[in-house]
Amino acid sequence: MNYRKADITPRQRAMLDFAMKLSKDAQAICDADFDHLRTHGFTDEDIWDIAGVMAFFGLSNRMANFTSMRRNTEFYTMGR
Repeated sequence: MNYRKADITPRQRAMLDFAMKLSKDAQAICDADFDHLRTHGFTDEDIWDIAGVMAFFGLSNRMANFTSMRRNTEFYTMGR
């Protein structure tokens, strides 16, 4: 639920920090953000993929909110 408290690698943390920044403040993304990801072994293609997944996630969540979709009951019992 909160990646900042999860047992993840520094590489995963860098990816998720970038994804959160992209989601919350996309206009603040700068070269230093890309350089930081590269120090963790991400390629330009990887960074593109991270941004693409974040864009789709944002779109799908906004459409779900717009249409008042609600999660099914089983969602919370799936071990997530």
